Amino acid sequence: MKIEYNNLYTHFIFTTLHRQPVIPEKSRERIEKFITGVVKNYACKLYAIYANPEHIHFLISRAPNISEEYIANIVADSSAKFINKNNLIPSLFSWQESSSAFSVSKRDVDRVCKYILNQKEHHRKITFKEEYDEFIEFYEKTLHPFNK
Repeated sequence: MKIEYNNLYTHFIFTTLHRQPVIPEKSRERIEKFITGVVKNYACKLYAIYANPEHIHFLISRAPNISEEYIANIVADSSAKFINKNNLIPSLFSWQESSSAFSVSKRDVDRVCKYILNQKEHHRKITFKEEYDEFIEFYEKTLHPFNK
């Protein structure tokens, strides 16, 4: 059945291999622009992106025929090749084998965009591990209200 309207927003978090802080500030914008182009080439829209030294956040809307896993694999594979081909980090680059994808309601898109674009300031106060643990705890409570 054809879906005429969809509201599929996903907040992705990719982590560098072993959570090593290997993405240099000088390469951040180039990596973000590349990923933006990849997302656009797959009929998705990127709303916000920020590449931290050991992880990246991005928020997209996607067509219903594109799964989170599919777009995550495309973005991860192509961006790792791009980073390595252009020597954007001093050693061989790789993402971890798994990533995270969190659904976002339309009313929260603005809030999530601000959160992603404020990563530099955010991580002056909280580590990535603390941030990620908070995400997991929040989504477990939200998605599983009977878990305590």
